[in-house]
Amino acid sequence: MKIAIGCDEAAYEMKQQLRHFAADLGHDVTDFGTFDAAPVLYPDIAHAVATAVSDGTFDRGVLLCGTGIGMAITANKTKGIRAAQCHDTYSAERARMSNDAQIITMGARVIGTELAKTILKTFLESEFQGGRSTAKVDRIKAYENGAD
Repeated sequence: MKIAIGCDEAAYEMKQQLRHFAADLGHDVTDFGTFDAAPVLYPDIAHAVATAVSDGTFDRGVLLCGTGIGMAITANKTKGIRAAQCHDTYSAERARMSNDAQIITMGARVIGTELAKTILKTFLESEFQGGRSTAKVDRIKAYENGAD
């Protein structure tokens, strides 16, 4: 699976570890930055990752910041993206299985790296189940496209 990963300075160390972790799981990981602990505008990184996932260049995205909130808000501004903030494995699993989320966001100031690895692994191993969830995801897409 091709994975785009990005972070702000608050999550730089976590990103470094998750990037290697995902690669060790056999995924092709591309780092969208930041590349050091200097302050950045996280919306720029979130937008770059979300756009790369939305256009099909990448299968999934991982965005990290202090809380995961700002990254999720920004990524969800990109048409076609469903980004979910997840700080537990159940949410990560359901984000994929029920909501077909393509991007996970996490907060380095909220959870530790070992838990983040477990959550990421769950997210990457889960797939959209369709069924009853299909109509719900289709409705999200309809609203995104201007339906009332």
